Amino acid sequence: MSNSMAKKNTGGWAESIKTVVYAGLIAIGIRTVAFEPFNIPSGSMIPTLLVGDYLFVSKYSYGYSRYSMPFAPNLFEGRVFGAVPKRGDVAVFRLPRDPSQDYIKRMIGLPGDRVQVRNGILHINGVAVERKPLGPYTVDGDGPRMTVRHYRETLPNGVSHGILEMSDDMRLDNTPEFRVPEGHVFAMGDNRDNSQDSREPGAVGFIPLENLVGRAEFIFFSWDGSAAWWQVWAWPFAIRWGRIFDGVR
Repeated sequence: MSNSMAKKNTGGWAESIKTVVYAGLIAIGIRTVAFEPFNIPSGSMIPTLLVGDYLFVSKYSYGYSRYSMPFAPNLFEGRVFGAVPKRGDVAVFRLPRDPSQDYIKRMIGLPGDRVQVRNGILHINGVAVERKPLGPYTVDGDGPRMTVRHYRETLPNGVSHGILEMSDDMRLDNTPEFRVPEGHVFAMGDNRDNSQDSREPGAVGFIPLENLVGRAEFIFFSWDGSAAWWQVWAWPFAIRWGRIFDGVR
């Protein structure tokens, strides 16, 4: 092989490696400052989010902390360009007791709020949150199939969303009153009787604003799990086509 051919081959490999490196850096940059994909592995946010939903989370919504970056390097404390979530936002955060775990819940209590559940009814700052029945809802794809109660809950700022209740006397349907500390938020799952959230101080508790990763924006893919990886012919029927590009509200 001539020297010119060898140089050409070496140059070609070098360009390919550079292209891959540049593409990787761009992807990391987008994931850090703009959007990051997440998938939903559990049913704690049914009916808003289903097991098998894949969604994009906006990283810029609440500013940036160490948890905005891959591997959460301990480069600085607090948030840069920080903002407090709006009541009713669905957001991803790092679990306070184990920051290696990502959770997604609805932001219910803001700094200074008083939050309590009484007989299944959410109270914020001493006022009962409006809850209207929508009829039965069948939960499928998250453990045993069951039918529960479906409600439309409207928060004080007008944000309206669905919630599920098995009954109004389950373990977390009557809580003490929680006062949200400054610099923290209080989160709850929409599947109220099947959610580990801020109502359990030892498991989740109050969430430091620093632990917020971003706000859930829209679903880009949804899979109901009815087809195995090798059942190629069944894939189109396992995709929840109607959920693709749905906004998260």
